[in-house]
Amino acid sequence: MTGVAEMSTGTAVVCMGAAVWLLGEREEAARRARLLLADGGAVSHGSPGWRRLTHGLWRIRARLGAEWWAPVAGLVPAVLGASVLPVVLGAAGVPLLRRARLAGRARRERERRADAVIALCGSLAGEVRAGRQPGEALLRAARDCGGLAGTRATVLAAARFGGDVPEALAMAARQPGAEGLRGLAACWRVAVDQGAGLAAGLDRLATALRAERDQRSDLRAQLAGARATAVMLAALPALGLAIGIALGADPLHVLLHTGAGLGCLAAGGVLEGLGLWWVRRIVRGAEEAA
Repeated sequence: MTGVAEMSTGTAVVCMGAAVWLLGEREEAARRARLLLADGGAVSHGSPGWRRLTHGLWRIRARLGAEWWAPVAGLVPAVLGASVLPVVLGAAGVPLLRRARLAGRARRERERRADAVIALCGSLAGEVRAGRQPGEALLRAARDCGGLAGTRATVLAAARFGGDVPEALAMAARQPGAEGLRGLAACWRVAVDQGAGLAAGLDRLATALRAERDQRSDLRAQLAGARATAVMLAALPALGLAIGIALGADPLHVLLHTGAGLGCLAAGGVLEGLGLWWVRRIVRGAEEAA
């Protein structure tokens, strides 16, 4: 009887909570409807102070980057092992993770610029075939697609006012990923000086750049397995610690509070860092050779 009474009491509390929540939602909906009908404008969600706080937190998160999750991730073993060392190690890894993130961003930006150069060559060839002069064709092609990036104004000014377009294109080719503009400058110089067909040269240039891009993509796909293997091997120590904790062996106490454990932790960290560096060196050497 006592259990039934307690169950009935709990059920009554849950029902009362649900009723209060529904009434609150109903009152909130009615308040928003009154504001909407009275002011004729959009109803804001939440107070301005809360919105500013949320916006500020999102801006801080976007500015700091994902590498700042490393100290946060170090809090878990720090709490489990009753030591501040994991947080310190996570904070020490922030510069390395930031460098890797910026390198990845630069690589993606370089690939986007290379794709834009290929699109620029194709569009320019189409404009020249349509009967437009090279300067006007470059103006239209650059307006329809990118590829010139930060030097767009300089190149277009040279094309509009009769400047040295090949020299401007050669300067634009110094940007990472825009190396194909050197070929465009060469095609432009040959077409203007010797009267060769600009459209045919641009088609061959675009084909060559596209083949080079596809080759890099294929190589990156082939090296994806090596990268995945390296990441998996790097994560094995963490998996071993998780298994030890599940078995009740308390490996964090041994690693963080004993001399032998600290020595093993230091040696393991050095060896893992050397292994990751070696794998990255092999992958980078293969990419450079290709």
